[in-house]
Amino acid sequence: MTLNPTIPHMATAASNVIVSVRGIGKSYAGGFRALKHVDLDIQRGEIFALLGPNGAGKTTLINIICGIVKATSGTVTADGFDSVRDYRAARSSIGLVPQELHTDSFETVLATVGFSRGLFGKAPNPAYLEKVLRDLSLWDKRDAKIMTLSGGMKRRVLIAKALAHEPTILFLDEPSAGVDVALRHDMWRMVRDLRAGGTTIILTTHYIEEAEDMADRIGVINKGELILVEDKHVLMRKLGKKQLTLTLQQPLAKIPEGLESWSLELAQEGNTLVYTYDTQNEDTGITVLLRKLGEHGIDFKDLRSSESSLEDIFVSLVNQPAEVSA
Repeated sequence: MTLNPTIPHMATAASNVIVSVRGIGKSYAGGFRALKHVDLDIQRGEIFALLGPNGAGKTTLINIICGIVKATSGTVTADGFDSVRDYRAARSSIGLVPQELHTDSFETVLATVGFSRGLFGKAPNPAYLEKVLRDLSLWDKRDAKIMTLSGGMKRRVLIAKALAHEPTILFLDEPSAGVDVALRHDMWRMVRDLRAGGTTIILTTHYIEEAEDMADRIGVINKGELILVEDKHVLMRKLGKKQLTLTLQQPLAKIPEGLESWSLELAQEGNTLVYTYDTQNEDTGITVLLRKLGEHGIDFKDLRSSESSLEDIFVSLVNQPAEVSA
């Protein structure tokens, strides 16, 4: 099976695509290629997680979609608008929460958020801004200057600024970086509420367990190439592995003859036998394996099963060549 990021497997109608990226490449003067012909469709109303190691091209891709960085090649449409020809309309559909804490230090929270709304030509809406600030636990800080806030509070202000003009698409670039657990929980609760209201969410994160919990689909980018785009549950089923771990009564020095063809490995100085099997196979082989172990006089005192996490899958993907086969 070849995992193809151009998403031909998606049955969703093209009209449901809110962000379309076609053939996007980005090269710099020194010859470095940050992105290599990226194709990607984001579905309206989904939470899409873009994962990749540092330097993989995540932020570059987001900045191109948001119109902050100019692509060397390719096209982007956001909510039906070309990001170059119809820049203002495309950008007005997008809210961006960047990694860096760029804020107007001497402005108040309310003034900063209100100004962001005005930048996009939106009429004043005090009730909406109050709701955003209350949802982010910022209302009590509305008259505080940004420079007096903690790092976590500044992060909340960035989110409020991104939401000020009521975008239909929200990008969260490493939103959990450097924030406390309380803010993280508040943020993800708000993300779920936004998605329930129809906002499309695209996030990058180093907290892969958050992507596993939050996302509908996962994209993996490595060395400027989008190597995989897949529904989260389908991805876990396709690439996930299960393991059966047996704690032995007596340690083994090596895998017995006749069992070499099985996916077995010894651990903990021969006291543990680990069997890895494919989650897609209807027949796990466990029953036959246990019988064969008995025939070899191998007894065990405990057994437990475990399944790959999204983090396990991610690590295995980025450590493989860009052309992934399974």
